[in-house]
Amino acid sequence: MPSPPERTRLRRKPGRGHHDRSVIDAIVDEALVCHIAFVGPHGPIALPTTHVRVGDELYIHGSAVSGMLTALADGIDACVTITLIDALVFARTAFHHSMNYRSVVVFGRATRVDDRVTKLAALAALIEKVEPGRSAACRPPNDKELVATSVLTLSLVEASAKIRSGPPLAEDGDDAHLPYWAGLIPLVTTRGAPSPARDPG
Repeated sequence: MPSPPERTRLRRKPGRGHHDRSVIDAIVDEALVCHIAFVGPHGPIALPTTHVRVGDELYIHGSAVSGMLTALADGIDACVTITLIDALVFARTAFHHSMNYRSVVVFGRATRVDDRVTKLAALAALIEKVEPGRSAACRPPNDKELVATSVLTLSLVEASAKIRSGPPLAEDGDDAHLPYWAGLIPLVTTRGAPSPARDPG
């Protein structure tokens, strides 16, 4: 396997790092939100947005007049981060508290999607990611809405994952016998019961 790009090489706790695309893809696909960091006209900024992966590409969308999308479409460097929290990790000492997580970092430059077929497919994929089958259960974008929407794509070539799992780190000496509870508190995201919108009256 070739060495990972320098920007994706994990320097702290590299044993938790993964460059396997199946690991990266699974995290990207499960997460509903990513954060995009870049340097804008007024300095560094990081903004949350929805995303979807199609093959080797990450797609994001938004208003055609979005400052973020306009800046990214100019080809500036960007960093995308995705994090899933699986558990709170409680140790007997404050120093060893942690979280179990799965995260992905992607570096690259975005490209605007102008091809109509690709753009519609990406938008449908975004809706399908949020709720499978939903793209067929709503009206697709019309020409006016399509013009008002920007879609950008970012390659997943420069990507890495970092994962922490398991119990708290073993504590030594007297710390191992302190009278405090230690263990995991799982965190799970679930969908609630659908709440229908009011019919227009």
